[in-house]
Amino acid sequence: MAEVIIEFYGIPRERAGLAEMTVQAADVGAALVEVERLCPGLRGLVAAGRLSPHFRLSLDGRQFLTDERQPLTEGARLLLLSADAGG
Repeated sequence: MAEVIIEFYGIPRERAGLAEMTVQAADVGAALVEVERLCPGLRGLVAAGRLSPHFRLSLDGRQFLTDERQPLTEGARLLLLSADAGG
């Protein structure tokens, strides 16, 4: 298990009620489950074992993630964003 920082932006920040949190997780999926458990406003973040299509998740602001089984290292930062389109 690694200590991972989750940063919230936009709608996820509003729903979580905070800018960031730290969780213990071995992989992306476990981190998302912890976020849902600790932030009731983000229930529905994970649907059918996958990140809801309403959200995007970035690792350290460098790559967007699609595989919830991706292992996480100590100090990793996951950025949770809404996937809404702007115009």
